[in-house]
Amino acid sequence: MADRPLTLMAVHAHPDDEATGTGGVLARYAAEGIRTVLVTCTDGACGDGPGGVKPGEDGHDPAAVAALRRTELDASCRVLGVDHLELLEYGDSGMMGWAANDAPGSFWGTPVAEGAARLAELLHRYRPDVVVTYDENGFYGHPDHIQAHRITMAALELAPGVASKVYWTTAPHSAMKRFFAAMQEFGTDGDEQAGEAAEGSEPAGPPELPPIGLPDEEVTTWVDTHAFGAQKYDALAAHASQGENIFFLRMGKERFTELMGTETFVRVRDTTGAALPEQDLFAGLR
Repeated sequence: MADRPLTLMAVHAHPDDEATGTGGVLARYAAEGIRTVLVTCTDGACGDGPGGVKPGEDGHDPAAVAALRRTELDASCRVLGVDHLELLEYGDSGMMGWAANDAPGSFWGTPVAEGAARLAELLHRYRPDVVVTYDENGFYGHPDHIQAHRITMAALELAPGVASKVYWTTAPHSAMKRFFAAMQEFGTDGDEQAGEAAEGSEPAGPPELPPIGLPDEEVTTWVDTHAFGAQKYDALAAHASQGENIFFLRMGKERFTELMGTETFVRVRDTTGAALPEQDLFAGLR
C-alpha cells in the first residue's frame, strides 16, 4: 500500500444518504488523511421539489429536482471533505410500489449485472481498502437501497483482491430507543420518519416495513464521530430541498451530535483478522 493512500468507498443510493448514514466516518477519515470516495447511484429525482411538492403533484419537475440535488450533493461533499464523487446517475426509483420502480432507466429496474459492472470499474480504479454500503434489506426496505446493496456485493465479486474489509450500515436497538425518544421530544411521529430517517430507528411506519437495526451485541463496529458532528449536521443541512424530511436538523448541532455521534456497522468481509468488536473501520490496516 506504499504507492497509494488508504481508501474508503461508500456506496449510497441518493443524494443526502451519504450524510445521514456515513457523514461522520467520511469526515473523520478524510481528516485523518484517508482518501474518501462516494458513489451515488441515483439522481434523486423522486425527492421533494420547491416548497416540499411531492412527485406526481403539480409543480414537481423531476429533472429540476435532480439538478438541484446534484448541487446540494456537491456542497455536502465539500463539507465532509470527500475526495472523489462518482455518479452512476440511474433514475430514482421512488418508494417500493411506486410507478417509478418500473420507469425506463430506474435503478430498481436496472439489471444487477449492469450496475455491478460499472461499480466494479470504480473498484478497480480506486482500489478501496474499505467498502461501506447497506444490508440486503437496504436498511429499511427502499428499493434503491436494496439495489445499491446488490450491485455492491456483486461488484466485489468482479473485483477479487479489492477491499480488505466490507461493512453494512446498521443501528443498534439501544440507539433506536434513544432516537424515538428524541422524535417524541421534538414532536415528530414515527410514521413520518420510518423511511427517510430510519438510520437511528426501529419500525414505526406501516406494518409491512421489515425490522430495522440489530441487537447491540450483533453490531460489530462502533466508530466515534462526535468530533465531526457539526460537519455531519452541516452536510445534512446542505440538502436543504429535502429539509422537510430531515428530522435531525430540528434538534440543533449539540443535541444532534449527542444522538448521532457514533456510527455503527456490521463487518461482513475481512482479511485483516482485526478483533471484534472494533472502533475503527481501518482496524488491522494501519
